[in-house]
Amino acid sequence: MLDSVGSLAGSPWIYAVVGASVLLDVFLPVLPSGVLVITAATAAAAGNVPPNVLSLLTLMLCAATASLLGDLVAYRLAWHGGDRLDRAIARSRRLTAAQERLGTALSRGGGVLVVIARFAPAGRSVVSLGAGAARRRAKEFVPWSALAGVAWAAYSVGLGYFGGRWLGATWIGAAVSVLALFLAGTLAAYVVRRPAPVPAPSAAPAAS
Repeated sequence: MLDSVGSLAGSPWIYAVVGASVLLDVFLPVLPSGVLVITAATAAAAGNVPPNVLSLLTLMLCAATASLLGDLVAYRLAWHGGDRLDRAIARSRRLTAAQERLGTALSRGGGVLVVIARFAPAGRSVVSLGAGAARRRAKEFVPWSALAGVAWAAYSVGLGYFGGRWLGATWIGAAVSVLALFLAGTLAAYVVRRPAPVPAPSAAPAAS
């Protein structure tokens, strides 16, 4: 895979491939979009001395933009999904719990949950669909989705860059970078799935 991506790294086609993969994995979380971004960054960093900073920045911008666009498509589809989608979400304990947590977080200005979920496996899909199905306002969701896309893209490109510079464009360098991405995803999944703290009941007023 590294050789195939490396042959595309110097071509504009790499941005189209990365963009399509990141855009679609909100509906097909099995697509290895993160692995593809890391591999492209590894090939670009190791193939240029000094590395082509512009190509890395373009790769990051492409991945972040595709991430936001994919989130918006899922969000709008869920918004207009109607009763069938509502019933499907109601049958899924994971989607229902995520929708409740997301609604509480956004109403309190704590949209960091959207950013964290971007790193979790399928977390992006759950959050985008949950926000749309709950009819959350765009101004509550879109800025956090954009920040999530930038953070995820920067982290993935950074892993590929440093892996390529330190370990070279080898399968070892790509494997170490991908492992770091999966570790971040595991931690993010733990945070997203952790039950929300139950607020303590307010003390009853003392009788006069």
